[in-house]
Amino acid sequence: MRIVSGIQPTGNLHLGNYLGAIRNWVGMQDEWTAKGATCLYFLADLHAISMPHEPASLAANTREMVAALVSCGIDPDRSILFNQAQVPAHAELQWLLNGTARMGWLNRMTQWKDKAGKNREGASVALFTYPVLQAADVLLYQATHVPVGEDQKQHLELARDVAQKFNNDFASEDAPVFTLPDPIIPPQAARIMSLRDGSAKMSKSDPSDMSRINLVDDADTIMAKIKKAKTDPEPLPETAEGLEGRPEARNLVGIYATMAGTDVASVLTQFGGQGFGQFKPALGDLLVEKLAPMAARYRELREDQGALDAILRKGAEKARALATPTLDAAYQALGLVR
Repeated sequence: MRIVSGIQPTGNLHLGNYLGAIRNWVGMQDEWTAKGATCLYFLADLHAISMPHEPASLAANTREMVAALVSCGIDPDRSILFNQAQVPAHAELQWLLNGTARMGWLNRMTQWKDKAGKNREGASVALFTYPVLQAADVLLYQATHVPVGEDQKQHLELARDVAQKFNNDFASEDAPVFTLPDPIIPPQAARIMSLRDGSAKMSKSDPSDMSRINLVDDADTIMAKIKKAKTDPEPLPETAEGLEGRPEARNLVGIYATMAGTDVASVLTQFGGQGFGQFKPALGDLLVEKLAPMAARYRELREDQGALDAILRKGAEKARALATPTLDAAYQALGLVR
């Protein structure tokens, strides 16, 4: 079994990034490698250039994401952690698959429509063919399973369509070139909202640093942000229904439940009837307990560019070894002489 998943490198990582994506990767690593599976996690830097970007920021963000993943629990000795740019087979296979993918398939991709907006003529070709690179990302490693959220189901279906058509057109039924990957639906990611506005998602683009818990924040900063987080004057309710219409209260209770590994009902059983003057210090203590070790490791790793580059080189070497047989088979199936 092979699990393949990618994430775009972004900087200034915060609690929402950890609870929304990174923690699920760590959980999959721990669960699936124990069953003998291989987990490949890559930083999608080739995907990142489909949109306008600053080259220096992309390089820095790639290393920062490696630091975050490792500090949060991704083990480069148990998982294969790398960036696409160091495995040219991703781009090579995408080109080979471009002959199989169809314009009509890509035109139906909802993310293409969303990201291109009204100015489709001004969008990059890379943005349009993004799903073909995604297909190459997973087919290259004969992935058996790919974790997908609601927004990626359509892209995995396209990857399966591309693989099936390629196998039908260029391979025999007994010896297909590509494995058709099955989806893994990960546990629903926590939706973490801004500490200043419970109706807005926690985001690095918010101009107020008080709106988010950054992975680099120390204990005093975490506690200060939680104590100043926006709330309402009412005490916490005793049931989840009582959080309706109280977005800030719902957000803080949800953060506590997620970090404690419990549910909202259990949190309210413990804190229902209490005011935020009692609840906030408890939430701050919990966040410090859980995040402080990761934050310390993250700050340490982020300053050691050589160590981060070594992790990526090591992972890329392993990834290239796994990718070579599939890429060779694709070239041969197409009749290309190398």
